[in-house]
Amino acid sequence: MAGNRSEPDLTAPQAELLPVHDIPARGREPEDGIGLCLSGGGYRAMLFHAGAIWRLNDARYLPRLRRVSSVSGGSFTAGVLGLHWHELAFDDGRATNFVERVVAPIRGIAGRTIDAPAIAAGVLLPGSVSSRIIDTLDDHLFHGATLQDLPAEPPRFVINATNLGSGVLWRFSRPYMRDYRVGEIRNPTVSLAQAVAASAAFPPFLSPVELDLSGHTFEPGSGHDLQAAPYTRRAELSDGGVYDNLGLETVFKRYRTVLVSDGGGQFDPDPDPANDWVRHMLRVLQTIDNQVRSLRKRQLIGAYRAGIREGAYWGIGSDIADYRPAPPGLLPAPHERTMVLARVATRLAKVSKELQDRLINWGYAACDAALRTHVDATLEPPTGYPYPGSAV
Repeated sequence: MAGNRSEPDLTAPQAELLPVHDIPARGREPEDGIGLCLSGGGYRAMLFHAGAIWRLNDARYLPRLRRVSSVSGGSFTAGVLGLHWHELAFDDGRATNFVERVVAPIRGIAGRTIDAPAIAAGVLLPGSVSSRIIDTLDDHLFHGATLQDLPAEPPRFVINATNLGSGVLWRFSRPYMRDYRVGEIRNPTVSLAQAVAASAAFPPFLSPVELDLSGHTFEPGSGHDLQAAPYTRRAELSDGGVYDNLGLETVFKRYRTVLVSDGGGQFDPDPDPANDWVRHMLRVLQTIDNQVRSLRKRQLIGAYRAGIREGAYWGIGSDIADYRPAPPGLLPAPHERTMVLARVATRLAKVSKELQDRLINWGYAACDAALRTHVDATLEPPTGYPYPGSAV
């Protein structure tokens, strides 16, 4: 478990909301294996996660992953990693072409604003905002790929959205897409662009993404209580972070070792919240998001401390000075500098090259500190930042 100043206080009364002793799912003990969770947070999170995965690659952890679970901005990173997984040239557990195959496409989309043009076109022209996001992702990132282009072997990539009809997670993966209340569709051919767009459809502007289910066949009896029309004909999907903004659930319920990369932005107090309905609603949504994230994090940290799960959490709001005992060779990351990165707006808007460097560097450094403090103290320290000229 990684220490940072934004961790919840488990001695506080609200900690009682999550009974840690009841965490194992369905009475089943967790499997041995490592799962990686990538949170939401727009391009800010996408780039932070790219740095974290870069460090996992250098630490030779990528081939050890059994599952990668993502929401929202984290699904951009996961989608690119999953699509290009079969192209990675692993040598002694490290992909030597990781930057070319994974980082370069992520940086390419980070240099393009896709939210504002889609919103403007959706308001002024026929067609939805989400359809324009999907087309842009397909043109510039996924190039016609479907869920069937994700790896057949571990790690399994699970891209999470929220089904507004059933009120629970909708999971996209290669072997199936499912909602435990509505049911399961085997071997879906939904485009990777649509799955990622649904996962990143943050309300109110990019949500919902409508998923047409009329041409799909549900496995009989696979839904708990909603396997009937209209739920089986279409799904109105919103950002996966509405339900689980750490992408935690699908990993936590199955695996013993849980790694969580949290690129969620800093939630600051506002002494004068706006009263107009647009800005007021945005503040309400931010408050809800902060509470969901806090509850999920409290569950995770509680499980680490209780010995129910192993692993590490690192966040964009973490203070590297709080990792104790500090492993040797931590990369310098002054908290006042990293907090500037934590306050980058949650947008799908163009990020300058220098800011991209810094976000990737901070993800790399934060992951390194968490791994070597709480998972494997024998790992060699990094030789430097991925982009040493930019630091954080």
